[in-house]
Amino acid sequence: MSRQERLLWWLASVALAVLLVMMVAKLSELRLLSPIFLPPPQRIWAALTKGLTTGNLATMSLATIRHMVVGLAIAACLGIGLGAMIGTSAKARAYLLPTLEILRPFPSSAIIPVTIAYFGLTETMMLAVIAFGSLWPILMGTIHGFAMIEPRLADVSRALGLSRRSALMKIALPHAMPDILGGMRIGLTMALVLATVGEMLTGRNGLGQTILLAARSFRTADLYAGIILLGVIGFASMLIFDRVERRLLHWRS
Repeated sequence: MSRQERLLWWLASVALAVLLVMMVAKLSELRLLSPIFLPPPQRIWAALTKGLTTGNLATMSLATIRHMVVGLAIAACLGIGLGAMIGTSAKARAYLLPTLEILRPFPSSAIIPVTIAYFGLTETMMLAVIAFGSLWPILMGTIHGFAMIEPRLADVSRALGLSRRSALMKIALPHAMPDILGGMRIGLTMALVLATVGEMLTGRNGLGQTILLAARSFRTADLYAGIILLGVIGFASMLIFDRVERRLLHWRS
């Protein structure tokens, strides 16, 4: 996509966002929905700016980002390590893939009671749930990436006399990197969602706790301010991930 096309897409996105804000303002003005449930945009903006300047929204946002990043890092270490071992071994795939396919569809919410029983309502429990939910797309993407290496590349590594470790790092890993990054992109979204849910359950600092407390006290302007910040975090993290992905996969361009 050219720079001009990207600029047009950005302008279209901004125009859509402005249109949505105007629609919300009109609905609030006409009182078609109660201001208790849909406050006008100026109240939401005031709550957002106040929370970031004199409130605790900045601190809560940083806490959510930390939970998301730590949980995703744990999932990435486990997923890439196990995925590389399984993906490079036909026997391991034959024995383990059926079990992994049984475990993979389990929703992360299903293991929450188990993690609570082991760790209690602690930050460790929350990070375990985030890592579990983010693990599967990374693990399965890594397995697929390493399993689908061209046989000719294996012949090349043998012809060059590369050790198994060298062949893995210089040939197999770059070949599998697009699949690994694709899994991490999905895992990143899962990590943000599960961080928010985990903060709601455990009462730990974060936007999840802020949104839950605002909803319980009918402070809807603060609630929507927290939701907006979650969207900003998700959008910014994807922009950062895109830049990292382009740098790691520069050889494809």
